[in-house]
Amino acid sequence: MIRVLIADDQHLVRGALAALLNLEPDIAVVAQCSDGDQVTAAVTEHKVDVVLLDIQMPQQDGLTTAAQLRDAHPAVKVLIVTTFDRPGYFRQAFEAGAHGFMVKDASPAELAAAVRKVHAGDKVIDPQMALASVGSPANPLTEREREVLLLAADGNPVSAIARQVHLSAGTVRNHLSSAIGKTHTANRIEAARVAQERGWI
Repeated sequence: MIRVLIADDQHLVRGALAALLNLEPDIAVVAQCSDGDQVTAAVTEHKVDVVLLDIQMPQQDGLTTAAQLRDAHPAVKVLIVTTFDRPGYFRQAFEAGAHGFMVKDASPAELAAAVRKVHAGDKVIDPQMALASVGSPANPLTEREREVLLLAADGNPVSAIARQVHLSAGTVRNHLSSAIGKTHTANRIEAARVAQERGWI
Protein backbone atom coordinates (compact mmCIF):
# COMPACT_ATOMS: atom_id res chain seq x y z
CA MET A 1 0.00 0.00 0.00
CA ILE A 2 1.34 3.43 -1.00
CA ARG A 3 0.87 5.82 1.92
CA VAL A 4 0.08 9.36 0.69
CA LEU A 5 -0.05 12.80 2.32
CA ILE A 6 -1.84 15.68 0.59
CA ALA A 7 -0.93 19.30 1.37
CA ASP A 8 -3.24 21.94 -0.11
CA ASP A 9 -4.74 25.01 1.52
CA GLN A 10 -8.06 24.57 -0.33
CA HIS A 11 -10.17 22.17 1.72
CA LEU A 12 -12.42 21.10 -1.16
CA VAL A 13 -9.49 20.38 -3.46
CA ARG A 14 -7.67 18.46 -0.75
CA GLY A 15 -10.75 16.41 0.06
CA ALA A 16 -11.47 15.67 -3.60
CA LEU A 17 -7.92 14.48 -4.25
CA ALA A 18 -8.05 12.27 -1.16
CA ALA A 19 -11.40 10.78 -2.16
CA LEU A 20 -10.16 9.99 -5.67
CA LEU A 21 -6.93 8.39 -4.51
CA ASN A 22 -8.63 6.36 -1.78
CA LEU A 23 -10.65 4.63 -4.51
CA GLU A 24 -7.43 3.01 -5.74
CA PRO A 25 -6.75 -0.45 -4.27
CA ASP A 26 -3.05 0.18 -3.70
CA ILE A 27 -3.13 3.81 -2.46
CA ALA A 28 -4.19 5.15 0.95
CA VAL A 29 -4.30 8.84 1.90
CA VAL A 30 -3.10 8.68 5.50
CA ALA A 31 -2.73 12.42 6.22
CA GLN A 32 -3.85 15.83 4.98
CA CYS A 33 -2.29 19.24 5.69
CA SER A 34 -3.58 22.73 4.95
CA ASP A 35 -0.12 24.30 4.81
CA GLY A 36 3.46 23.42 4.01
CA ASP A 37 4.76 24.08 7.53
CA GLN A 38 2.74 21.08 8.82
CA VAL A 39 4.12 18.54 6.34
CA THR A 40 7.47 17.41 7.77
CA ALA A 41 6.01 16.47 11.15
CA ALA A 42 3.04 14.70 9.52
CA VAL A 43 5.37 12.68 7.25
CA THR A 44 7.21 11.43 10.33
CA GLU A 45 4.03 10.68 12.27
CA HIS A 46 2.22 8.81 9.49
CA LYS A 47 5.18 7.07 7.79
CA VAL A 48 4.31 8.60 4.42
CA ASP A 49 5.69 7.29 1.11
CA VAL A 50 4.49 10.00 -1.30
CA VAL A 51 3.63 13.66 -0.63
CA LEU A 52 1.34 15.64 -2.96
CA LEU A 53 2.16 19.36 -2.61
CA ASP A 54 0.39 22.44 -3.87
CA ILE A 55 2.79 25.31 -4.62
CA GLN A 56 0.98 28.35 -3.25
CA MET A 57 0.03 27.97 0.42
CA PRO A 58 -0.30 30.81 2.95
CA GLN A 59 2.46 30.10 5.49
CA GLN A 60 4.97 27.93 3.65
CA ASP A 61 4.91 27.23 -0.06
CA GLY A 62 5.27 23.82 -1.67
CA LEU A 63 8.72 24.51 -3.13
CA THR A 64 10.18 25.32 0.29
CA THR A 65 8.44 22.25 1.71
CA ALA A 66 9.83 20.03 -1.05
CA ALA A 67 13.36 21.17 -0.23
CA GLN A 68 12.79 20.48 3.47
CA LEU A 69 11.55 16.97 2.72
CA ARG A 70 14.52 16.30 0.44
CA ASP A 71 16.82 17.07 3.38
CA ALA A 72 14.81 15.56 6.25
CA HIS A 73 13.16 12.58 4.50
CA PRO A 74 15.15 11.74 1.36
CA ALA A 75 13.27 8.45 0.84
CA VAL A 76 9.91 10.24 0.59
CA LYS A 77 8.77 11.06 -2.95
CA VAL A 78 7.29 14.49 -3.72
CA LEU A 79 4.73 15.15 -6.44
CA ILE A 80 3.82 18.79 -7.08
CA VAL A 81 0.13 19.09 -8.00
CA THR A 82 -0.74 22.69 -8.83
CA THR A 83 -3.01 25.02 -10.76
CA PHE A 84 0.00 27.04 -11.89
CA ASP A 85 1.67 25.49 -14.93
CA ARG A 86 4.45 28.09 -15.05
CA PRO A 87 7.85 27.09 -16.44
CA GLY A 88 9.61 28.82 -13.54
CA TYR A 89 7.71 26.72 -11.01
CA PHE A 90 8.45 23.57 -13.01
CA ARG A 91 12.18 24.28 -12.92
CA GLN A 92 12.18 25.25 -9.22
CA ALA A 93 10.19 22.16 -8.26
CA PHE A 94 12.83 19.78 -9.57
CA GLU A 95 15.63 21.93 -8.18
CA ALA A 96 13.92 21.58 -4.77
CA GLY A 97 13.94 17.79 -5.07
CA ALA A 98 10.45 17.06 -6.41
CA HIS A 99 10.01 13.81 -8.33
CA GLY A 100 7.06 14.95 -10.41
CA PHE A 101 5.04 17.97 -11.48
CA MET A 102 1.47 17.96 -12.77
CA VAL A 103 -1.44 20.37 -13.02
CA LYS A 104 -4.77 19.89 -11.29
CA ASP A 105 -6.72 19.37 -14.50
CA ALA A 106 -5.14 15.92 -14.89
CA SER A 107 -7.57 12.98 -14.81
CA PRO A 108 -7.93 10.77 -11.71
CA ALA A 109 -6.26 7.92 -13.61
CA GLU A 110 -3.30 10.17 -14.50
CA LEU A 111 -2.96 11.29 -10.88
CA ALA A 112 -3.00 7.71 -9.54
CA ALA A 113 -0.48 6.66 -12.22
CA ALA A 114 1.78 9.57 -11.25
CA VAL A 115 1.67 8.55 -7.56
CA ARG A 116 2.66 4.98 -8.50
CA LYS A 117 5.39 6.22 -10.82
CA VAL A 118 7.14 8.49 -8.30
CA HIS A 119 6.74 5.82 -5.60
CA ALA A 120 8.62 3.43 -7.89
CA GLY A 121 11.45 5.96 -8.20
CA ASP A 122 10.60 7.37 -11.62
CA LYS A 123 10.04 11.01 -12.58
CA VAL A 124 6.73 12.46 -13.75
CA ILE A 125 7.59 15.13 -16.31
CA ASP A 126 5.16 16.80 -18.69
CA PRO A 127 7.09 17.08 -22.00
CA GLN A 128 5.48 20.42 -22.90
CA MET A 129 6.31 21.90 -19.51
CA ALA A 130 9.88 20.62 -19.78
CA LEU A 131 10.29 22.28 -23.18
CA ALA A 132 8.81 25.55 -21.90
CA SER A 133 11.12 25.39 -18.89
CA VAL A 134 14.19 24.97 -21.07
CA GLY A 135 13.16 28.03 -23.08
CA SER A 136 12.41 30.20 -20.06
CA PRO A 137 15.05 32.31 -18.30
CA ALA A 138 16.44 31.08 -14.99
CA ASN A 139 15.30 32.89 -11.87
CA PRO A 140 17.69 35.87 -11.45
CA LEU A 141 16.29 36.92 -8.06
CA THR A 142 18.15 36.26 -4.83
CA GLU A 143 16.35 34.64 -1.91
CA ARG A 144 16.00 38.03 -0.17
CA GLU A 145 14.71 39.70 -3.34
CA ARG A 146 12.09 36.97 -3.74
CA GLU A 147 11.09 37.36 -0.10
CA VAL A 148 10.57 41.14 -0.21
CA LEU A 149 8.96 41.06 -3.66
CA LEU A 150 6.43 38.48 -2.53
CA LEU A 151 5.48 40.72 0.40
CA ALA A 152 5.35 43.74 -1.91
CA ALA A 153 2.96 41.83 -4.19
CA ASP A 154 0.41 41.87 -1.36
CA GLY A 155 0.61 45.68 -1.24
CA ASN A 156 2.62 45.92 1.98
CA PRO A 157 4.46 49.24 2.47
CA VAL A 158 8.25 49.19 2.78
CA SER A 159 8.09 49.79 6.54
CA ALA A 160 5.87 46.74 7.06
CA ILE A 161 8.06 44.55 4.82
CA ALA A 162 11.13 45.70 6.76
CA ARG A 163 9.55 44.63 10.06
CA GLN A 164 8.54 41.23 8.69
CA VAL A 165 11.96 40.36 7.25
CA HIS A 166 13.94 42.06 10.06
CA LEU A 167 15.81 44.43 7.75
CA SER A 168 16.09 48.20 7.59
CA ALA A 169 13.72 50.07 5.27
CA GLY A 170 16.72 51.19 3.20
CA THR A 171 17.88 47.60 2.68
CA VAL A 172 14.37 46.56 1.64
CA ARG A 173 14.27 49.43 -0.89
CA ASN A 174 17.61 48.25 -2.27
CA HIS A 175 16.32 44.69 -2.70
CA LEU A 176 13.15 45.97 -4.38
CA SER A 177 15.16 48.24 -6.66
CA SER A 178 17.38 45.33 -7.66
CA ALA A 179 14.33 43.13 -8.36
CA ILE A 180 12.75 45.89 -10.47
CA GLY A 181 15.94 46.09 -12.52
CA LYS A 182 16.17 42.32 -13.00
CA THR A 183 12.55 42.10 -14.14
CA HIS A 184 12.91 45.16 -16.42
CA THR A 185 9.84 46.80 -14.91
CA ALA A 186 8.99 50.29 -13.68
CA ASN A 187 7.91 49.60 -10.10
CA ARG A 188 7.63 46.91 -7.46
CA ILE A 189 4.01 46.01 -8.32
CA GLU A 190 4.95 45.34 -11.93
CA ALA A 191 8.08 43.50 -10.79
CA ALA A 192 6.01 41.25 -8.54
CA ARG A 193 3.52 40.56 -11.34
CA VAL A 194 6.26 39.62 -13.81
CA ALA A 195 8.03 37.47 -11.23
CA GLN A 196 4.79 35.64 -10.41
CA GLU A 197 3.98 35.07 -14.08
CA ARG A 198 7.40 33.52 -14.58
CA GLY A 199 7.19 31.42 -11.44
CA TRP A 200 10.08 33.23 -9.74
CA ILE A 201 8.13 33.98 -6.55
